Formats: sequence, structure tokens, C-alpha cells
Amino acid sequence: MNARPHTIPAVGAALLLFVALGQHPYGYYTFVRWAVCIAAIVVAWVAWNSTMQWATWAFVGIAILFNPLEPVYLHRSTWRPIDILCALVFLGSLAIERREPVSAA
Repeated sequence: MNARPHTIPAVGAALLLFVALGQHPYGYYTFVRWAVCIAAIVVAWVAWNSTMQWATWAFVGIAILFNPLEPVYLHRSTWRPIDILCALVFLGSLAIERREPVSAA
């Protein structure tokens, strides 16, 4: 069983956030909101089921910030450091390992 099922969503979200630092059409940023929100929910779930449950709240915050249904509107200059910080947090989440269930043998 994979001890890090969140690797692909976390790395994908980090890459999307780094690419978002450039100039893109508005549709790209809408896609980034959806992708990052979903990835943050996946990582929060994995963190909750790990020994690092405290990390869950960081990803719940990221999911709320990038929520596409009730978007947070900020200036591009404000989003840049947020995108970088969130990308680094996603990459840092690769240290989270899922807890293996204790077998009653």
C-alpha cells in the first residue's frame, strides 16, 4: 500500500502554483483554483490519517483560500507570495506518511 498517496496531487498543485506566477488567461487561474482546492483536500485527508494531524489545518486553510465556489479576490501582487508559499507547503507535505493500520495478529 502506498504510504504517500498524496504525492501526485501535491506535486501537481505545486507546479501549477509556480506556473501561475506568469501571465496567463483568466481561465488558467480558475483551473488553478479548482486543482489546488482539490489537492489541498486530498492532502488534508492524508494528513488527518497520519502522525502529522496538525498539518491538516494548513491544507484546510489552503482549500478555503483557493475555493472556486466563493473565490477570494486579491491583486496579482498579493497572490504571488501566497502562490509561492502554498507551493512550498505542498512540497513540504511530501514528508507526511500515512499511518498503517495496526493488525490484530
